[in-house]
Amino acid sequence: MLDGHMEHRDSMGNRGDLKAGGVQWMKAASGVIHSEMPQQTNGLMRGFQLWINLPAREKMSAPAYQEFSAAAIPKVTLDGATVRVLAGELGGRRGVIDDPATDVLYLDVTLASDARFTLPLSDTHNAFLYVFEGDARLAGDDLATHTLAVLRSGDTVEIQAGASGARFSLVAGRPIGEPVVQYGPFVMNTREEVEQAIRDYQSGELTRVTAAQP
Repeated sequence: MLDGHMEHRDSMGNRGDLKAGGVQWMKAASGVIHSEMPQQTNGLMRGFQLWINLPAREKMSAPAYQEFSAAAIPKVTLDGATVRVLAGELGGRRGVIDDPATDVLYLDVTLASDARFTLPLSDTHNAFLYVFEGDARLAGDDLATHTLAVLRSGDTVEIQAGASGARFSLVAGRPIGEPVVQYGPFVMNTREEVEQAIRDYQSGELTRVTAAQP
């Protein structure tokens, strides 16, 4: 969450109020019905929602929910850069989120004017970078605000902010390598599994299964 806040309720009985700088991590797995109620602060409501797939063996596991305040997010200060480590590890600091299925790295990087940030990526992970404030230059290409750059496995990120500075998200994860079938909020491996998930939702079975999880 960048600005404003988001009230959360779900069928597991969780309630939360995600404020600016905080992060929530919900594992839908076998199924969660939830509501998100966005609220502005000083006329602003801004944030990101990142969907990460689960391998087939985990799709029917128990759902889970976690919420962390801005103060709980580790920070790493480099030369001209401030990095909030949401998931993964940087500079000996470990993020609050752990995703063993895909080993996600999720960084929120703020660069001062003309500052540089360099990070080698794992050769086993796919990655992308999204500039959402300011502008930057990556591998000879200009990245304006709201530009996404897809990175290759094993690349070294060498990015320099423009004169007004930059802020971007850097996300990397280990590919699952399984088929993906998506319909609405349902993500499974086959069409038949998606159709079953829809039937479970319509019949109320999804909620009962979810509520029965420990």
